[in-house]
Amino acid sequence: MITETNDLIRCFGSGDSDYEEYHDHEWGHEVRGDGPMLERMVLEGFQSGLSWSTILRKRDNFRAAFAGFDPDAVAAFGDDDVERLMADAGIVRNRRKIEAAISNARATVALRDRGGSLSDLVWSHSPAPRSEPPASWEDVPAATDESKALAKELKAEGFVFVGPTTMYALMQAVGMVDDHIAGCISRKG
Repeated sequence: MITETNDLIRCFGSGDSDYEEYHDHEWGHEVRGDGPMLERMVLEGFQSGLSWSTILRKRDNFRAAFAGFDPDAVAAFGDDDVERLMADAGIVRNRRKIEAAISNARATVALRDRGGSLSDLVWSHSPAPRSEPPASWEDVPAATDESKALAKELKAEGFVFVGPTTMYALMQAVGMVDDHIAGCISRKG
């Protein structure tokens, strides 16, 4: 946990204004809707193996490159779009992650066409609230039974790059779990 000179305590992000903004006003706040959920899923996938601050710095570029994460628009991307994205220095240029983003947009549209919703599917795996906040990052799991079940169901629906650890990070990011450390200014309870 980081204590700042202004007596604010953040569990992460202190000293970097973009990271502080993300910590204070977004991470752990409820996100609903297929477009916003697809954005978080794609960005969590791109973050795999990298620091989150790298993704945050490129987030506006990702939004521009991926049509604001509109599922229908991204689902329509073809080979020329993959090459365009591979040439875009403003994003992380990883072919597998780019292709996964497009595949996941297509899976989102297919799920919707069958009467479902990516947002509803993700939220259906919400765990019970913690009885106590984590005392330190050592008390925060990398994956849970719920994130494993979510990953399994998403894969069955055609989603890719959605392992249990990445899905737990998604669950944290969209407010399904509150893993702000005890004493953090953003802790809800």
